[in-house]
Order: sequence, then structure tokens, then C-alpha cells
Amino acid sequence: MTRFLLNPYRKEWILTMFSLLLCLSTFAQTKSISGTVLDDQNQPLPGASVKAKSGTGSASTDVEGRFRLNVQANEQTLVVSFVGFNTQEVRIAGQTTVTVRMAADSKVLEDVVVVGYGTQRAEAVTGSVASIRGDAIRDVPSANISQALQGRLPGVEFSQTSSQPGAAMQIRIRGTRSLTASNDPLVVLDGIPFAGSIADINPNDIKSVDILKDASATAIYGSRGANGVILVTTNKGITGQKAKLSYNGFAGPKSIFARYPMMNGPEFVELRKAAGGVFTNSLDEADDVDTDWQDLLYKTGMMMSHDVGVSGGTEQGSYNFNVGYLEDEGVVPTQQYRRFSLRGSLDQNIGQYFRVGFNTNNNFNITDGANVGLYGVLSASPIANPYNEDGSWKRIIRMPRDDQWIYSREIVEDLKDTWLTQNRAYGSYNTLYGEFKVPGVDGLKYRANVGLNYRQSNNGSFVGRGITSANPETESSASISNALTTDWTIENLLTYDRTIAEKHQINVVGLYSASQNRYNRSATSARDIPNEAFQFYNLGSAAGEITVSPEDNGYTVSGLMSWMGRVMYSYDNRYMISATLRSDGSSRLAPGHKWHTYPAVSVGWNISKESFMESVPAINMLKLRAGYGQTSNQSIAPYATLGRLGTRPYNFGNEYSTGYYVTELPNPDLGWEYSTTWNYGLDFSLFDSRLSGTVEYYQTKTHDLLLGVGLPPTSGVGSYTANVGKTENKGIELSLNGVILDNVNGWTWEAGVNLYANRNKLVSLASGSTEDRTNWWFVGHPIDVIFDYEKTGLWQEGDPHREVLEPGGNVGMIKVKYTGGYKEDGTPLRAINSDDMQIMSIEPKFQGGFNTRVAYKGFDLTAIAAFKKGGILNSTLYSSSGYLNMMSGRRGNVKVDYWTPENTDANYPKPGGIASGDNPKYGSTLGYFDASYLKIRTISLGYNFSQNMLKSVGVDRLRVYFTAQNPFVLFSPYHKESGMDPETNSLATENVAVAYSQNLRRLLTIGTNSPSTRSYLLGVNLTF
Repeated sequence: MTRFLLNPYRKEWILTMFSLLLCLSTFAQTKSISGTVLDDQNQPLPGASVKAKSGTGSASTDVEGRFRLNVQANEQTLVVSFVGFNTQEVRIAGQTTVTVRMAADSKVLEDVVVVGYGTQRAEAVTGSVASIRGDAIRDVPSANISQALQGRLPGVEFSQTSSQPGAAMQIRIRGTRSLTASNDPLVVLDGIPFAGSIADINPNDIKSVDILKDASATAIYGSRGANGVILVTTNKGITGQKAKLSYNGFAGPKSIFARYPMMNGPEFVELRKAAGGVFTNSLDEADDVDTDWQDLLYKTGMMMSHDVGVSGGTEQGSYNFNVGYLEDEGVVPTQQYRRFSLRGSLDQNIGQYFRVGFNTNNNFNITDGANVGLYGVLSASPIANPYNEDGSWKRIIRMPRDDQWIYSREIVEDLKDTWLTQNRAYGSYNTLYGEFKVPGVDGLKYRANVGLNYRQSNNGSFVGRGITSANPETESSASISNALTTDWTIENLLTYDRTIAEKHQINVVGLYSASQNRYNRSATSARDIPNEAFQFYNLGSAAGEITVSPEDNGYTVSGLMSWMGRVMYSYDNRYMISATLRSDGSSRLAPGHKWHTYPAVSVGWNISKESFMESVPAINMLKLRAGYGQTSNQSIAPYATLGRLGTRPYNFGNEYSTGYYVTELPNPDLGWEYSTTWNYGLDFSLFDSRLSGTVEYYQTKTHDLLLGVGLPPTSGVGSYTANVGKTENKGIELSLNGVILDNVNGWTWEAGVNLYANRNKLVSLASGSTEDRTNWWFVGHPIDVIFDYEKTGLWQEGDPHREVLEPGGNVGMIKVKYTGGYKEDGTPLRAINSDDMQIMSIEPKFQGGFNTRVAYKGFDLTAIAAFKKGGILNSTLYSSSGYLNMMSGRRGNVKVDYWTPENTDANYPKPGGIASGDNPKYGSTLGYFDASYLKIRTISLGYNFSQNMLKSVGVDRLRVYFTAQNPFVLFSPYHKESGMDPETNSLATENVAVAYSQNLRRLLTIGTNSPSTRSYLLGVNLTF
């Protein structure tokens, strides 16, 4: 017996068994409590603290406001707290499921933001995150969220690349970093990287959008978040809520914001006279004719949206389903966008420790009418008569140098089955998850996410015989392309979230994930379709040439594997730190260079929580934060490390064969493009939270750019992809929100403004080169510049040295800046040449937006605006590449103030003067304008019916509103000149007669795309 007691191994065994029995006894005396915490609007409160009053057991609510914790069996009360709300004590009274509704305690509630794989109170966030609620997004009724977010968030620029219905915007977060790799941000939908277009997401389904901007915030998403992350969270059901049915809809007409400012008949006649008879009237032209070609084409469009949803929950789960339809009909005939969407979410608790659920977002959209361009309408002579003597429509009009096929509103609609383009896309984006809470360890849980995405698009075009051609016998043509993207992601997450001793808040996340993207595209074109009813189907029956171009067909597979760990710690809501370590492996990069590990850390100090701030009641919140992190970019085409081959058909004797040649060299050393970012921020809330805001400064340095390096023709190969070059971005951001009136005699007035300025610079290029003139890249200058002559005015009579600088030039021609030397007598040493071309930045000095809301009882009036100061706007309508400002009278001309002997202070050159090709010499300089503008995007007037009135008929909420979209523009030099919307509408290679080189496609312009529109919408929001 003595030996048994003294044996150390047996003694250890007895102690272990005793401890285990003690733990089991303790566990047996606990019970599990679950529930949901809601705010005073019945919306879930993520991040609320729930704990047992006795002190044993605590938890935080998740993004849906749900919680689960283990408490002592005899526990009677839970204590629930959340910043901005009164702390509540909730009696359990034998319940295992409770619903807690919190009452607001302050005038401005503290927001909770999504930060990637979790949520945080805004008060505790140390990275750079900009957030907006779904209700604020819906203040701008629109086809997609990129349009609704424009001008709403500092540091996030939404630029229009097309004005056609359904088009999505280009998104840049804190500027452009890479030269040829992608600069697009990562979109994450309900926790899973999104494989579709942002236009696929129905704005009515969105609960919130949170944008991660600096590296300390985006590092958790690794290389995919190198250009920023847009986190989209969709609506969920609420546990314990009875089923509610909702309807949201709006409809209204669309009209043209402004026509393209083309000359009318009399003005065009005067232009031809001033040009000295370079062109005379053709057989179809007469000086007494005045044809408004735009009036003959445009129509009134229509926009409408209908969404019906049902949501609710049981004691153990919740659900939300929504079906929607959007139709956006343009002002150009046959142009329209239609979207059918179906979304659903289901979350279900299984016992005490398991939770499962899914989110599914499905849409089918159809885009029509991209074939109908405006160049033919705008370039048609306004003194040409489109009608025959019998009143019928002419097929062509004869102009001085060519014949032109013409069309009107009726012609286009009559030809809708024989002159068409249509894109049909179906996307299904699905997330499934399972979550297990580890028993006996409060706050520890494991979660598996599986994302399964599928997107298919089918694009077809058909042009019937003779359509768009001056020759009525021109063969018909058709083309079709198909693309299929399948994408899967698997994530394994282990999370520990705990508050210890009421002061130590700890959140630890560990992640392992893998993803794969598979893309397949095929395209075929054919000529001489035997029957117009075939359209773009059954191209194999074509009587003419059938083409399958290798450049339009392709198949790629790429994958990414990742490990990640993050720790967020807060002490007493005063001192905060977040640290992340991420490692990514990409299949797109070369062996030995596929993996990279990078860190990120951010800290915060909530100064307002210090005791010495108690004597400063005007400051409600004051937080300093700083962050550092590294991200990397692998967004290049797959297989760039392997090199590429092109094909070339040829005849070998009597046989047809295909040869292969090298178009791009392999690079076995191709690795990651890196960016490091420093971010400094100050968040504040003053005067009883009546004024709040954020100021931030950042600096991002990117090196080892993924860049296509051109090779000399003697190499026999065009280029190879390498890690060369450096760029830098830095900037400042400011946002302010204020409550000016707070229920003063029934009046409430709120306002907000944000502005930001970004400066980027190209630090170095390949092989020590300081410039790449072909791509307009110059070391020491911004990435996006214009490299051209700089217009300084027009040559006038008596101006010295014209014959030296412009041999053979004329009075009234464009004068450009001369940078050469001078003789002793002041005479220029040479004529103007390419050495005088200037590097001109298109970056604005600053930009942003503001919003304001005034409410009186049930009425509210909201206005949202965007603004930009400085920079260069390139309008190809006025420049040489547009061929609409030739100043010779050959074709229809933009209405401009041109030089004549009687009008010498004009801005545009003398008609018929010295030319370069078909345009005035230096005519490209005529398209550069100051890009400044202040644009009112939306004005909305609404009325919310009183709850007392609605309850009697079983309605929870009824709101009606009227919205004017894009009503007017202020303070815009371009608008003053043209009357048009100063927002861009085209890429540089689109909607021009002479396209820029492919790499200059990145520069956004105003081209001859569909005109900007103005909408008037009547809407209703109904819940019962």
C-alpha cells in the first residue's frame, strides 16, 4: 500500500483521473444558452457582449447577431452590452433560447464592420476600413452597386467605362499600382471570393459593404487582396422572428442628359464656307436642309426594378429568400439590360455545438444592342436629306468623299432581328458552411467554408446582308463566343474569441484554404449566312468563310493555396493590436518562386478612454492608429512563365498547314509583385457624437512589377513577362459626418462629406530605362499621363517666329509649346518637332463626394453628389482620334468656336487650315479639358407612413419616394463647353475612329458611346 501511494507514476495517474472527473462534473453542471441580439430596428447586432451575471460564461455575437455560451446550471441572468446601447439584464427563467432587443443610448450608434473572417466594432478597428450600410446604398436606385457607391467612400474611385445599360464601373482603391497586371480589387461575397462581375449582385440583397484599403486590413486575403478588398454581406433572416414579406420596387423614364453638341445645318454651311471650299455639297446635300440625326435616333428609355423577399426564423435557425427583376432600357434603340436574380440563405443550429448553412446567389442577365454605335449618326452631314421625294427613307446618303449607310430609330427597331448583338450570362455563386463550437472551451470554434461558383456567358452578333454597308450586296456576317468559368474555394478556419476579466478581448483566427479557377473560351465567326433566320446560330452552315481564330479561343487553369494566422487583441478598449501572417502559393508563377510569406501589423490607441480625457466632455471618441503590411500580386495570365506560341497558316505545296512560332519567351524566374504600405489614421467623434470623422495618410511602394518587357525586332520575339520596375502611391483621405439638427421641433438634418487625394509615381522601369514612349510610361511621373503636344493658343497675325516654328503654317492654326533653344536675337533654333511633346498628368488634385438628409416627421429629402478637382479629361469627340472635329466640312462637325478673321480670340483653329492627315495639325490637343466637376447624382424625396396607421392593416413598413438621378452638373469646364456629362464613358481603344495602342486602353475617355441619361423614378418599400 505504501509503495502504491509513493509510486510517482501512479500518483500522477490518480491526479489526472481526479482532474478529469472534476471537469466532467463541472461540465455536467452547465447548460447551453443560445439566442439573438437585435437593435431597436430589429436588425442583428454583431459583436455584442453576452455573459452570465455570475461571471462564468461569456460570448460575442456573430455577424447575424447570434450567440451561444455555456453557463452554470443555476444561472438566472445574462448581461448584454454593446457600445451605443443601454446594457440589459435578461432573465433566463429556464429558457435555452432568448431574443434580446437593445435600446439605443446615444445619438449616433457605433457601427460594426466586417474585417474579413470576422467582425469588429468600429471603435476597435486598427486597419483602414470604409463601410456603408445597404440602406444607404439603396438611396441611389441603380442597376449595380458600383453606380450606387460612386462618391460615397474616401479613397475608392468608381470610374465609368461605358454608358450603356448594365455596364459596371472600373474600381480603383487608393490608385493604380501595377502597370500590366490587374489593378482590380478582390470582391468577397458572404465570405467567399467572388468569381463573377460586380454587376451580378442585386443591390436590394445587400446588408453592408465594407472596403479594406490598407495592407494591414487586406493581408488576411493575401495576394488576392493586393488591390484592396470589397466585402459584400447580404441580408440574413433573424432567429425567432415570424415570417415577413417585403417588396421593393421602382420604375420611371430615362431621358438624355445632353445630346452630343454637333453643328446644325446653317452652322455647318458656315463652316464649309470658312474652310474655303475644301468640300462642296454632294448630290444629297443642300444648304437649306437641317437634319437632326440624333433626334431621329434617340427614344425615351425606361428603368424598373422589382424585388420580393421573405425572411424569418425559428428558435434554432433563420432564413431569407429573395427574387428580383431589373430592366434598364436605354435611349438608343434595342439597347437594354435585364437581370433575373434569385438569392437565398439558410442558417440552422443542430444541437448545442453545430451550425450549418448556405448562401446562394443566382442571376441570369441579358444585354442587347451593343452593336448600335453613334459615330455614323454624329458624323452624318446635317445638310443631307435622309428622305426620298416620296417620303421613304434613303438607304445611303452621298457625302463629298464617301457614301454612308444611315439609320434612324425606326430603322434600328425594324432591323432588331437582322442587326443585333446579345450577351447572355448565367452565374451561380454558392457558399456552404459548417461550424462546430468546441465544448468546454468558450469562444473556440471550427468552421469549414466551401464556395462553388459557376458563370457561363454566350455572346452572339449578326449583321444581315448590306446592313451598315454602302454596298447593298455586302455579305452577311455572324460571330459567336462562349465562356465558362468554374471556381471553387475550400477554407478551414479555427477561431478563438474571448473576453477575459471584462478587459482583455482576444480574437485569434487560423486559416488554411485552397482554390482553383478554370476558364474556357471558344469563338467562331462566319460570312454569308444562308438564311437570316439563323442569326448567329448554326454557323457551320455558312456559305462563306468560317474562322476559328486561336487568339479568341483558350483554356486556363490556375490555383492558389494559402495559410494564414491573425491575432486581434484589445485591452480595456484602449490599446489595440492586430497582427497577421499570410503565406500564398500560386500556380501562375515559376517553380521556386511560387510561395511567399508576408506580415501585417496595426495598432490603435483609444485616447478618449484614458482617465485624463474625462475632463474633456466635448470629445466622445479619439483614436490614433497606425499600420504596416505587405501584400503581393500574381494577377497575370496563367502560363506566362512558360512562354507562348502563335499560329500562322501557310500553303505547303498543295496542302494547307499551320505553323507555330514563339510570341513570348518563357521566364523561369518569374515571381511575385510586392507592395508594402504604411497607414496612419485618426478617428474622432465630438460634441455628444454630433460630429464624427476620420483622417488618414498612406504610402504604398510596389516593386518587382509584373511587366511585359518588349524586345527588339531582331530578337524575333515580341516580349516576355518579368519582375521589373517600381511604383509608389501616397495620399490623404478625409471623411466627416455631422448631425446638424437632431429632432428640433420635428426637424432632423444630417450631412457628410469625404475627399481624398492620391499621388502615384513610376519609380523605375526595366534595365534602368527612364521612359517607354509607346506606352506613355515615364520615370518620375504618374502611371497615367498624356504624352502629347501642349496647346498654348492659336497663331495670330503679327506673332513672331511662326515661319520658323511652323514652316508653311497659317494664321489661326494651333500653337503648341516650344521647348528648344533660341538664338541671341530671340529667334528659335528649330521648328516644332517630337522633342516638344509634354508629359501631362491626368490625376485630379482631389476628389470625393457629399451627402445630406433633411427629415421632418414622416418626410425626408436626400441629396448625394460627387466632385473632382483638376486633372485632364480626354474627350475624343473633340480630338483627332474622334474624326468629328476635322474642321474641313467633310463630315458632321462638333459645334465649336473656331477662328476667323472676325473672331480671333476663338479656342479652335481656322477651318481648312494646315492639316495632319484628315485633321488639323496638333488636333489631338483639342480634346484635353480640365476634368473638374461637381455633379448631383441623386435627389430623393420620400415619405414614411406612421407605424400607428400601418399596424391597423397589418403592415410593418411603408415608404414611397421619388428620385431624380443625374439631375444636373455644376462647375465643370467640359460641361460648360459641351453641355454634356463630364464623366468618362469609354476606354481609350473604344468608340474612336483611330484607336490608341492596346496598353493605352487603360486611359478613360469620353467617346461616342451611348449618351449619358437622366432618370425620374417612383419607388415603394413595403414590409408586412
